[in-house]
Amino acid sequence: MLSFPNGKINLGLHIVGKREDGYHNIETVFYPFPIHDVVEIIRSEKFTISISGSAVEGNAHDNLCVKAYLLLKDNFPQISPVNIYLHKSIPIGAGLGGGSADGAFTLMLLNRLFQLNLSTGQLIGYASQLGSDCPFFIVNKPSFASGRGEILKEIQLDLSGYSFLLVHPDIHIHTSWAFSQPRISEKYSSIKEIIAQPIFTWKEKLANDFEKVVFEKYPELKIIKEQLYSAGALYASMTGSGSAFYGIFEKNNIPSISFENNFGVFAIK
Repeated sequence: MLSFPNGKINLGLHIVGKREDGYHNIETVFYPFPIHDVVEIIRSEKFTISISGSAVEGNAHDNLCVKAYLLLKDNFPQISPVNIYLHKSIPIGAGLGGGSADGAFTLMLLNRLFQLNLSTGQLIGYASQLGSDCPFFIVNKPSFASGRGEILKEIQLDLSGYSFLLVHPDIHIHTSWAFSQPRISEKYSSIKEIIAQPIFTWKEKLANDFEKVVFEKYPELKIIKEQLYSAGALYASMTGSGSAFYGIFEKNNIPSISFENNFGVFAIK
C-alpha cells in the first residue's frame, strides 16, 4: 500500500503556558501544505525499513514510521512483519511536520492493510502517543490546535485562492531546543479570532512566538521574512519552530526572489 504524507504550515503560534509534564501549552492553526513524502508498506517475512531522499538524522529504527508500526503491533497481534519504504522530500528540522505526517500516515496504512477497523478517534489516540503534531495528520484539515497541539477543532479556512512561496534555509532547528527558549506569551489575541479576519490584517496581528528566539540565534533568517514582504507577500511567517518560511501571495503572482545559496524554494501556485 502506498500513501503520500503531506506537510503542514502553522498560521500563528503562541506559547501560552508551561505544563507540569514538562511540555508547553500552545495555540496555533495547522494548515495542510502540498509538499509530500512517500510511504509504502508491504507484507514481509521480516520487518525492515528503507529510507531514501533527504538525509535523516539518527537511527532509522527511531523513525516515527517504525514507532507507529510497533505501537499498533503491541496492541494487535495479527499485525505481521512488513517492509516500510520511506522517501523523504519534506525538509527535516523545518517546521513542516514531515516526520509527524509519516508516522500518522503509517498508522492509517496499517489500519487498512491489516483491516483493524480503527475509527478516526482511535487513530488520533494512537497518533497522540507518537507526537504532538501527529493527530493533525489523521484529520488533515485546517484546524485550530491547543494543548500540546493534539487538541484539534476543525475550522473553515480555504487559502486555495492564494499562491505560496516556501523557503527552506539550510538550517536544521531542533524542536526541543526551540521549546527550551521561548518566553510565555502574556498578552495575545486568540489566533482563531485573527484567522477569521481578512488576510491583509494578519501581518500586524498573527505572530509566531518562536521567531523572536530563532532570529536571535540566526539573524539571517529574519532577512528571509523581510524579503518575502518586500516582494509583495500579503503575509509571511516562519512555520512551527522553523526554519522554513512561507509567503502568501495573490493568486499566480509569485515574484522571482533571489535567496542565499543552499536555500530550497518551492512555489505553490
